[in-house]
Amino acid sequence: METSFYQALNDIGGITTDFEQAGYICTTRIATVVYLAAQLNKPILVEGPPGVGKTELAKTCAAVINKPLVRLQCYEGLDEAKALYEWKYGKQLLYTQILKEQLGDMLEGAKGLKESIQRLHSTGDVFYAKEFLEPRPLLRAMEQEQGAVLLIDEIDKADFEFESLLLEVLSDFQVSIPEIGTVQARSKPIVFLTSNDTRDLSDALKRRCLHLHIPFPSIELEARIVAARVPELENKLTDQLVRFVHAVRELDLKKAPAISETIDWARSLLLLHAEQLDSRLVHDTLNVLLKYEEDIVEAEDQLTKLLKQTTA
Repeated sequence: METSFYQALNDIGGITTDFEQAGYICTTRIATVVYLAAQLNKPILVEGPPGVGKTELAKTCAAVINKPLVRLQCYEGLDEAKALYEWKYGKQLLYTQILKEQLGDMLEGAKGLKESIQRLHSTGDVFYAKEFLEPRPLLRAMEQEQGAVLLIDEIDKADFEFESLLLEVLSDFQVSIPEIGTVQARSKPIVFLTSNDTRDLSDALKRRCLHLHIPFPSIELEARIVAARVPELENKLTDQLVRFVHAVRELDLKKAPAISETIDWARSLLLLHAEQLDSRLVHDTLNVLLKYEEDIVEAEDQLTKLLKQTTA
């Protein structure tokens, strides 16, 4: 078996410890999938609701192994030119203008259109060399000599056709450029694909990836996450706000609060020198946790009940 290029990811326990030191509290399952991905050179498809740490997982991995993070944000209509490469047409045109005299000398004495085209054709490939190629995220990640972390974020937002474009890249870590040929990765990147489950992904794409689903964390795990990100907050208040957030997530909301919003709320309470949750404090800061007015109204209507659950 090929030895992993990423030596920092050669031990599951070490991954757990290193990620925690970097501020990302991960479960054994997450650490195991990252370990296997590094050893097997397979991408990780990370699925789950928005705000559970899918993107942050890739960022933390890049920080832990000290490699560049190359991010491709997916959206409807994403195509090859934005994901793989495109030609620097402006530079090609500029060089053509600069070399106009040389082109004139080269065509001097040519008899007829056919001979002129033949002479131009002999230099045509010069303007389709790598010097005129603009690498986009997929190709840029493959060009990193010392390795990289490639984040293909929110793949479920891209069109189904874009998945087909990824198959060659994720299978063999190579791309075909008609004017140049096949370009292989100098060092295979660690690839993370994230999905918010807004649509089903193709079986062909799933087969090429290790699957990881990250749900909302338990109360205990989320308390550890908040403590790692906002260590100045008192343990008692950390426990209260996490229990409150979990109670809020059980409501019929348009958007349940993400972990990042829990952390933002914890930081807000720290800035306000809060010592414990009370109805007035929650009322004044609920907009940090919830992003839709109808959700805020729903939570305020049940505020007494929610606060009772923080001490349960």
